Amino acid sequence: MPKVHDRVLLALFSLGLAVVFSGGFLNCAPNRLATGVAYPLSQAPALEAAAAMTGLCGLALLSFAKGQKLRSFGTIIAAALILWGSLAGAGRFAAIVMQAGPPAARASLGPAFWTLAGVAILAIVDAVQRGNLSFPARAGIGAAFCAGFFLMAAAGDFDNLSLAREFWNNRGIFVSELLHHLGLVCAAIFFALIIGVPLSVLVLRKKAAAGFVFASLGILQTIPSIALFGVLIAPMSRLSELLPLLRGLGISGTGPAPAVLALTLYALLPLVRGFYTGFSEVATEVKDAAAAIGFGWRRLFVEVELPLALPSLVSGLRVVTIQTIGLASVAALIGAGGLGTFIFQGIGQYALDLVLVGAIPVILLALLANFIFEMLLGLARRNL
Repeated sequence: MPKVHDRVLLALFSLGLAVVFSGGFLNCAPNRLATGVAYPLSQAPALEAAAAMTGLCGLALLSFAKGQKLRSFGTIIAAALILWGSLAGAGRFAAIVMQAGPPAARASLGPAFWTLAGVAILAIVDAVQRGNLSFPARAGIGAAFCAGFFLMAAAGDFDNLSLAREFWNNRGIFVSELLHHLGLVCAAIFFALIIGVPLSVLVLRKKAAAGFVFASLGILQTIPSIALFGVLIAPMSRLSELLPLLRGLGISGTGPAPAVLALTLYALLPLVRGFYTGFSEVATEVKDAAAAIGFGWRRLFVEVELPLALPSLVSGLRVVTIQTIGLASVAALIGAGGLGTFIFQGIGQYALDLVLVGAIPVILLALLANFIFEMLLGLARRNL
């Protein structure tokens, strides 16, 4: 029997195949609230279904390939077939089933679609990492897939999908909520840096304070996000009543102010921990050698400590950014806006596709942030 050289690809193939034959690819319902009928991939348009299945079977065959480079490029091609077959197949299938349905009918993506898309994306990520592709190659692959998706969207291939209809119905406020979300994230990271940098200096200079600081920040991390947002409503409202200046600035118990405060508190532990780890791991021998040849404390910090600690600093900031992007969704519960607005509206209306209008951009923002920080991390390590 042939030897398996990539168990990840074989596992992805098995997962995709199991869901294709057991889960619905497209759900058609008479309206957005009713339970629909699940159609399998076998009933989708033949060309697109064949492309998706060919790509899926390609992953299984590639798991037996010996050459890593060949396996990586083959995996990217197979994943492209899966993605194109899934996306184009879902769009064409929705157009077909919607022609015979009532005006309020909705065609939603089923678990088989999401599994195939997830399998394709995971296969691409695995291929890029194992193939050790350069940054321009990674950026080119990502740009090619994004361009293909946007070209299909611009051509109207997804217009009959319920997800596209929900986005179209909320297009007037989507950009503003996206900007609110980014504003909450940027403000929280800004204030976390202002507070976290002095705290990092404190725990580095005074080891006795490190235990108290990390314990206090750790306790904050254990508080559920919804609870912390709720707890801040009363004191922030009281401060707004006592201080007219705060009230004039629009700071109250609900809205962006308590949301930014809560997000800042959550960001402090990973930020301070990353900074503390980065500077603590700089070898004492290196610092002593630099001091011996006449480096002052400022030059020692700028030319020795900071470059060596930079990878840990970037890693800590990456964790903080991705965490804050996700947690900012909860801020919609206290009127702070953001992409969480669509998520909680969808939950309240039992409309899954409206939930996805908010959830998918949050996931994409987190992936984009991770990609940017991976690039910065590579530059930081290259300069060591």
